[in-house]
Amino acid sequence: MSSFSPKGVFQEYKALLKRVPSLLLTFLVLSVVSMNLLANKELFRMDWIALDCGFLISWIPFLIMDVVCKVYGGKAAARLSIVAITINLLFFLVFKLVSITPGMWGAFYDTGSIEVNEALNSTIGGSSWIVLGSAFAMVVSSVCNSILNVFIARNRTGDNYGDFALRSFVSTALSQFVDNLVFALVVSVPLFGWSMTQVLVCSSTAAIFELLLEVLFSFPGFKLSELLKSQL
Repeated sequence: MSSFSPKGVFQEYKALLKRVPSLLLTFLVLSVVSMNLLANKELFRMDWIALDCGFLISWIPFLIMDVVCKVYGGKAAARLSIVAITINLLFFLVFKLVSITPGMWGAFYDTGSIEVNEALNSTIGGSSWIVLGSAFAMVVSSVCNSILNVFIARNRTGDNYGDFALRSFVSTALSQFVDNLVFALVVSVPLFGWSMTQVLVCSSTAAIFELLLEVLFSFPGFKLSELLKSQL
């Protein structure tokens, strides 16, 4: 029986981490940490949208959560995402400490420029508000993704790729929009002065691009879920 006591929650997380393959958790954590680092570099910018390089990886956590939803359930997917987000925040603290140490990065010795060293410290250390905003947005969108995925599954009787794709595409599209929207509202609006038009347009268009990448790799995700189910 589920318990809301700290000991009960700890036991549930412990049991979950024993059930989920360590390689799957590793990919989830690496993708979350990497996308936050890559988000420091702009991919392209237009008048109506700007995408950072984190977009190239941000679809991976959602595909993994869709696989976990299918095999272990929605609650497991939400909890696993919280584990990844927590580890990402711990790494951020390490990166922040590294950024304020007096040592020099290798690029400084290549260029002899102190500005390059300071820029790397700023990039690796990041902005605390941006990182926390990103973590909050992912928690909200992860829960949203799990709820939608499970809701669609309860109204489908099949167990083929079409059903997996429907669950994944709908939940990911809406959850990616929620992720982008929450981040824009808590970070881009107060820090960069975005208007609501910019928030809504960028949130929706970025979600479409991220969904297209998940669609491209959805079939391998389905086959992985089938493999994991066969091992239960």
